[in-house]
Amino acid sequence: MSRRRPPLSVIVPTYNEEATLRDCLESVRFADEILVVDSFSNDATVRLAREAGARVLQHEYVYSARQKNWAIPQAAHEWVLLVDSDERVTPPLRDEILALLESGPRHDGYWILRANHFLGRRMKRCGWGTDRVIRLIRRDVSRYQDREVHAEIDLPGPLPVLRHPLEHHSFRSFRQYWRKIQLYSEWGAAQLYKEGKRAGPLQILGRPVTRFLKMYIVRLGFLEGLHGLVLSMLGAFTVYLKYARLWEMRILKGTAEVPAQVEAGGRLAREQIGRMVDEEPRPRHAAAPPARPGGPGESPQHR
Repeated sequence: MSRRRPPLSVIVPTYNEEATLRDCLESVRFADEILVVDSFSNDATVRLAREAGARVLQHEYVYSARQKNWAIPQAAHEWVLLVDSDERVTPPLRDEILALLESGPRHDGYWILRANHFLGRRMKRCGWGTDRVIRLIRRDVSRYQDREVHAEIDLPGPLPVLRHPLEHHSFRSFRQYWRKIQLYSEWGAAQLYKEGKRAGPLQILGRPVTRFLKMYIVRLGFLEGLHGLVLSMLGAFTVYLKYARLWEMRILKGTAEVPAQVEAGGRLAREQIGRMVDEEPRPRHAAAPPARPGGPGESPQHR
């Protein structure tokens, strides 16, 4: 006699995501509640969310960790799945999550691998192939570290990793991503300027070259063909833009004031682009323990 499955809430943070939201919400339709937490979008995001039957709350965005920490307690159910609007829950991942909940989870949180796509291709190299995030959590005990970038759920002990990944389509076209790169470089340069940092030849030339070599050679981007070459060069170019803009600010004193729209969007761009640029060390977490034999969805990550 099987136990009753505990209900599941899905939280989707949004800001101007009309291009991606429909497919995201369709992929999580199996949830007992879909909660869209919007940062006051000025496009059709809120309307689309309500048309899809989601509950919509609006809250001012500071940075990703704080936004999600505000959103988690708003969920109606004890178990919560966090999904970004450019991510998709595949049918195998859906079935794995539902089976895990029905069998009775033995942990307060679970890692989920992410299959990152660049211009329609899943990237297994360039540093994009080892991404994992804690997204299936118990509401009342799970919160993000209070960090502006690369924050992760802060739970004690090693946690299991689910077998099936989230599909992540962060870079769909240059047109779509270019605005984020502009925000990232403008906001990032202003932050460095305020900290008294300077940009000389080592930063303007050395950091982009280092970024390219790390993505293309060390992280085997050359095995991804032209996709790997373009992505590695794009990562280097993004770093170059930030330090070139910092250099300009030092020459044209008094130009470091960041427009309101850049200040508002820059933190979000930093979180989204940070995984590609990866200039800062990300927090380390313990490896997952071996799975309980026969337990669904509790296998360790295969490296």
